Amino acid sequence: MIIVEIINAREVVRQRIGKLGERLIGRVVDAEEQVEKALIQELENAFKEFGIEARIFSVDGIQMVGRNHMELPVQIREERQVSIKPDK
Repeated sequence: MIIVEIINAREVVRQRIGKLGERLIGRVVDAEEQVEKALIQELENAFKEFGIEARIFSVDGIQMVGRNHMELPVQIREERQVSIKPDK
């Protein structure tokens, strides 16, 4: 299992949407959610290309504590099932 914590989501969104959009971060735009959504799409495409089947979760509420612990609760924002079988 791989866990990726995105630590610069606000900066990424700020670079993408400019000064006007910067004012919306945290009010209208959830930077972390937007970056995770884009990353999930890229992972899904790459997994399909390599023939990898996986479940990808965007989870809200988990915090890394040091190197060895996570804080919960888990609130799943999005789940995606990646399958190499053609869609029906």
